[in-house]
Amino acid sequence: MSIQNKNKDDRNFENEVRTGLAGFPKRLSSKFIYDKKGDRLFQQIMEMPTYYLYNCEYEILERHSKQLSKLFCNEDETVSLIDLGAGDGKKTKILLRYMVQNNFDIVYKPVDISQTILEELKDSLKKELPTLQVEPEKGEYFQVLNKLKTYNKTKKVILVLGSNIGNLLHPKAIEFMSSLKDALNPDDLLFMGFDQKKNPQTILDAYNDSEGITAAFNKNILYRINNEFDADFEPEKFIHWEVYNPETGTAKSYLVATEDMDVKIRNLAMDVHFEKWETIHVEISQKYTDAVVSWLADESGLRIINSFTDSREYYRNYIFIPKY
Repeated sequence: MSIQNKNKDDRNFENEVRTGLAGFPKRLSSKFIYDKKGDRLFQQIMEMPTYYLYNCEYEILERHSKQLSKLFCNEDETVSLIDLGAGDGKKTKILLRYMVQNNFDIVYKPVDISQTILEELKDSLKKELPTLQVEPEKGEYFQVLNKLKTYNKTKKVILVLGSNIGNLLHPKAIEFMSSLKDALNPDDLLFMGFDQKKNPQTILDAYNDSEGITAAFNKNILYRINNEFDADFEPEKFIHWEVYNPETGTAKSYLVATEDMDVKIRNLAMDVHFEKWETIHVEISQKYTDAVVSWLADESGLRIINSFTDSREYYRNYIFIPKY
């Protein structure tokens, strides 16, 4: 298949493989882990007891759904809830259920890179909340943000749950938050989750489960390359390795080659050599303090107006407005 006949997602994945595996150190973006199998594995990760992030944010939304609903939507206005990286929507449904039951006038716009996830979410909402207006958007964050800049029909509340901001180092996080700010009108809000610094072992346990689900999730990117580009990776010859730097608050996930090997990626006409113990960096998960989030907001042209945390103070959701 020629590159001209491929959609943008295919081209992005191809470019990622070409550049990421040809360079040193090798890297692949975690966003390309996701396909039907990757989606299922991530659902399993969120259900693990050691993966505290999901339960902490779930608790925040349960405890504060009434207060959040009133902050998001006044009685006399229609609000578009734009959920970036919506996933299965299980957490967002807590808020949606409360708002529908209490007659808040909302339109729900879930955004995700996975068409499968979006279709499943729309179907489930049709059954659970049949009166809710749902308008899914498939695409990467920055693609959708460009559309949002001209979306002025109603007040917008942009939701970024799951500490997705943590997949970006600070310079990219500022770029992302600046793009979010540019998509906001003066009365719009941004509601975003940030995983907080805590006991380093707690963080390592979240990404290095004994069941091996996170390892299988990260290795799925090798299976995708095999399937989509006719490659001959042997994923069992790679181990998953997690590290956390408590000074910077940065957790990183690697796939580590356990022996010398040569991999052919036939559809891309690539031969990739791995030395024994060579790595592929596949994921970053940044952790934060209030001071760091305030700095990121200031650098991005945003201002924090409120925040909510769980009972253990592991996780925090902040509400931002643009600084005009």
